[in-house]
Amino acid sequence: MSYLADSMQVPVEREVSRITQWMKQYVFHEFKRRGGVVGVSGGIDSAVVLALSVHAFGQNRVTALFMPEKDSSPESQLMAGEVVSRFGVNFIVNEITPALTALGCYDHLMAAIRETFPDYDPDHDKVKLVLPENLLEKPGLNVFSLALLREGQPEQRKILSPRAYLGIVAASNMKQRTRMLNLYFHAEKLNYAVIGTSNRNEHDQGFFVKYGDGGADLQPIRHLLKSQIYQLAKHLDVPQSIIGRTPTTDTYSAGSTQEEFYFRVPFDLLDKIWLGMDRGMCTAEIAKDLDLSEEQVDRVLADLLQKKRTTEYLRTIPLSLEPIPPES
Repeated sequence: MSYLADSMQVPVEREVSRITQWMKQYVFHEFKRRGGVVGVSGGIDSAVVLALSVHAFGQNRVTALFMPEKDSSPESQLMAGEVVSRFGVNFIVNEITPALTALGCYDHLMAAIRETFPDYDPDHDKVKLVLPENLLEKPGLNVFSLALLREGQPEQRKILSPRAYLGIVAASNMKQRTRMLNLYFHAEKLNYAVIGTSNRNEHDQGFFVKYGDGGADLQPIRHLLKSQIYQLAKHLDVPQSIIGRTPTTDTYSAGSTQEEFYFRVPFDLLDKIWLGMDRGMCTAEIAKDLDLSEEQVDRVLADLLQKKRTTEYLRTIPLSLEPIPPES
């Protein structure tokens, strides 16, 4: 095993105990709440957070909320139901398509898509946002393209104009913000806290929606890289079907993996390169340890730093002109 592969290992039993004790302290004693609400997606992160919440609060004090809309994958609901059954918590399915329709989400999305594909038909065509191919294989700027999938035809891809890109993102982000509203409704109704599901990859690289899936009272796995989440999942007895599922965005009708949509590098390698940077290793040391070229490592490191720099706004809390005086 390489140094970085070995360093990626988490003492899972101790880490689960550390996280759950912290969750108990804040939810029960600091926030004075009775339990937790978790938005489940059928993915690995929300499954692990649900399991941690059960360990921290008990299954009778956890509610899982699944919020599909018309572009969601049917597989996601099956996976969400499976993980909820495994941990025996209260399960609420809240379809948000009517709310999004009323907000104009789909109309705004259609208008933005038609700036790139004027003949786009939302009843028959499927679309997704994608970045250029794997960063380890080929360099390229983080310029988004829109992929159109039409039955009986090859996939079409066109680079988005800034206006079309911003329009698609703004409309799509309504989905995450509507889910946040529902999470807080159920949390306040039960006097629970909202337990977030962002990991370190998502938080530090800006792969979340401000006041959407970034809106939560606690983020218990935000310090862990994606590869480390899988280690906790095995220890916590998350269903193998979820552990083996490719991470997806489940935001666009065509469906896309998180790698093709945003990260551009398989998590197994991305996380090790990131860890090497954290440990102060130089490019040559990381490349040798992972059997990569220095050029490949430099590309990934530059991408990590660039995404962190350009998404700082998302991690910025509301600012005040003057500091609030401390309590006496």
